[in-house]
Amino acid sequence: MEDEVTAAPDPADARGRAFATHVLPEVEVLLRVATTLTAQPADAEDLVQETLLRAYRSVDRFDGRHPRAWLLTIMRRAEINRHRRRRPNLLDDPDADLDRLSSTGSAGSAEEVVVGEAFDEVVDSALSGLPDKHRQVVQLVDIDGLTYAEAAHLLDVPEGTVMSRLHRARKRIRARLVAAGLAPKRGVM
Repeated sequence: MEDEVTAAPDPADARGRAFATHVLPEVEVLLRVATTLTAQPADAEDLVQETLLRAYRSVDRFDGRHPRAWLLTIMRRAEINRHRRRRPNLLDDPDADLDRLSSTGSAGSAEEVVVGEAFDEVVDSALSGLPDKHRQVVQLVDIDGLTYAEAAHLLDVPEGTVMSRLHRARKRIRARLVAAGLAPKRGVM
């Protein structure tokens, strides 16, 4: 009779443990990447939730190797499907971006504040002026902290393409900073 008490483990418990081990430690990275992909906090949260649901459903089939890459692949596919469902998005609210961009906070001397604001404006303008494929790479690697390999996997391009796009994007941003007098020209000390 005692043998019946030690029955096979509950599959839901195993799934929950695998989810906690492989998925939960990556939630912060998923949120940063989703924010980069969607540019709207609410959309990013929806995308992360969709990714987590899909991961939970399939975690029992996951081999445990490279959880971040596995989750980013799920996220990429979820984002592709989300775009397919929402293709004609012509009625976006242009004021929504203003709420996201309006942040006040000043610390330091007046010069630091002015130079900091000018620097931020030039960088934001340069980043906005980049083609989407270059802007995405800058956001994923330089802002979100993904490796070249992770960004390549997420964007479904070769790692060399990520490196090339990042180099070109950084070069354009630097040129804008030099033109605005906020960075020295190369070779000038």
